[in-house]
Amino acid sequence: MNTWTRTGPVVVEVDGSTDGPRIVGYAAREALRAGAELVLVAPHHNYSPYAPMMPLCDPQGPAAAAEEILRQAVEFVRHSYGDDLEVSTTAREGSRLRAMQTAGRDARVLVVAREHDSGPAGIVSAQGNLALAGRTWCPVIVVPAGGTPRSAESGVVVGIDGTPLSLEAVEFAFRTAAERSVNLTVVHAHHHPYRHLTADDGTWQERGALTVSETLAGWHEEYPEVKVTRLLTTRPVVAALAHESLQAALVVVGAHAGPLPIGDPVARQTIAEMTCPVAIVAHHVTPAEHARGRRTLSSRPDVVVPTS
Repeated sequence: MNTWTRTGPVVVEVDGSTDGPRIVGYAAREALRAGAELVLVAPHHNYSPYAPMMPLCDPQGPAAAAEEILRQAVEFVRHSYGDDLEVSTTAREGSRLRAMQTAGRDARVLVVAREHDSGPAGIVSAQGNLALAGRTWCPVIVVPAGGTPRSAESGVVVGIDGTPLSLEAVEFAFRTAAERSVNLTVVHAHHHPYRHLTADDGTWQERGALTVSETLAGWHEEYPEVKVTRLLTTRPVVAALAHESLQAALVVVGAHAGPLPIGDPVARQTIAEMTCPVAIVAHHVTPAEHARGRRTLSSRPDVVVPTS
């Protein structure tokens, strides 16, 4: 079992957008469910587009504007959820990535908005949130704009691929399903784009079932109250997750951790296309995995390059 899971506050980005209160409300409900503090964060740059040659224009500076956004967000939380929830605010100067990375350092979960719903802008937005998840030591939940609330019985869906990339995602999915008292659906896709041109020996179901069993080993004992449905499919993994997301409250996927935004095309597409919130849970490579990687590299045979 991993010990990376944080027990700190729920941190949410506040950007002042029209959909902002819904994102803050989602984070507030997460904090209430976990009995955790809610931290509202407003990143801002320390510059203004206005020039001093405009004496009649007296706009708010970026810091003051961020503080006003936070004040309105606190007012919304108090009006909607009362005074029982512990709330704090912080306006952080700097880039969004750096500000939210710092704010999420000791968080149990970080909540952000999906700014665009489709097209190239949606992919760019998804890549930005994926980069944030790769740098933050906690799961990042991306809430789509304009999403419809799901019922309290809506379950959690997690996609697995049988690699260590799924380990933390499965842990987070089980824990979330247990906290919400809902069912968990585990999706494992065996999709080959040219399978109509290749021979199928008919054993993919057995191999897929073994992959799922190995990935879930130990978690049934840890969370016996969580009912698990295993879904093996030959559909593309994002299409399978999108179908399950229609009735789900949360989709969970793994991603690479690190300072650079590694491709992770499945995670990126999942963020961009799901109809419900998506939790990105970064996998931090363990020393044992580093050692296995070094052994694999050192055990490769010598390559003989012919010379003229």
